[in-house]
Amino acid sequence: MITADPTTDTMPQRTSTRPTPHRKATAAGIDRLVLTGFMGSGKTTIGRLIAEQLGWAFLDLDTEIERRCGLTVPQIFADLGEPHFRRQEAAALASVLGRSRMVIALGGGAPEDLGNQLLLEQTPNTAVVFLSAPFATLYDRCQQQAALPGTTERPVLADRQTAESRFATRQRIYSRVASHTLNTTTITPKQTVEILLNDLFANRI
Repeated sequence: MITADPTTDTMPQRTSTRPTPHRKATAAGIDRLVLTGFMGSGKTTIGRLIAEQLGWAFLDLDTEIERRCGLTVPQIFADLGEPHFRRQEAAALASVLGRSRMVIALGGGAPEDLGNQLLLEQTPNTAVVFLSAPFATLYDRCQQQAALPGTTERPVLADRQTAESRFATRQRIYSRVASHTLNTTTITPKQTVEILLNDLFANRI
């Protein structure tokens, strides 16, 4: 795990990254970067910044699902149900993992599906980064975002107790599918991007 202190502008001390046996994420072999984590972990914000630095394309998987379905995520949940959404999510993930030079931000529940886990693990030259933080931190971030104009509703957060239960379940899955884990509790998006670029792509930018 890599940690950082946002109270300083210095780079955080690096403890370790955790390559999984099935996929060693090295700078020379990464064709796509996948960001995973619970809602509020900054996947979209950080993904856009990294893609800009690398000159790669950025794709938010939820946005891709909305494009395919012609409905917003809340509308899909309300009108068609979560199982339908998860099927669309799996199909979209399988499609976008075939693209190169791509930064992909997953929805918070995408790694729960076994098929999605296998896709992430078995797609060559793919680094999966888990952006980690405690539930209270992530929930507060989401509440602050919800107050902003134009923010998409998050159906999974409608009940805090249920959301926290999902968070606990997903944490283990995120850790299992990730080749790298970065604790973002006390670091800014800018610091997060700098750490990831140095750790994964130092020889490519």
